[in-house]
Amino acid sequence: MTNLCVEIDQYTNRVLGVIKEKYGLKDKGQAINKFAELYGEQFIEKEVGEDAIAEAIAISGRHLKKYGTRKMKNSELDSLFDA
Repeated sequence: MTNLCVEIDQYTNRVLGVIKEKYGLKDKGQAINKFAELYGEQFIEKEVGEDAIAEAIAISGRHLKKYGTRKMKNSELDSLFDA
């Protein structure tokens, strides 16, 4: 946790109060955390979970087993894009 001392305007104070009451939170610090949880992904992605990493490794492993380190020819690449 990080401690933060900020000055907020009256409107922001009211918004945090509504969030606090709506979700039954103890204080406005928790309301700020809830606000970030609800709207933060619009600005920054959350950390990737272990299950997503394991799935990416499994997909990569299956691809390497099927195709090895074979490279695509330019003609094959061009045919994908109708060039």
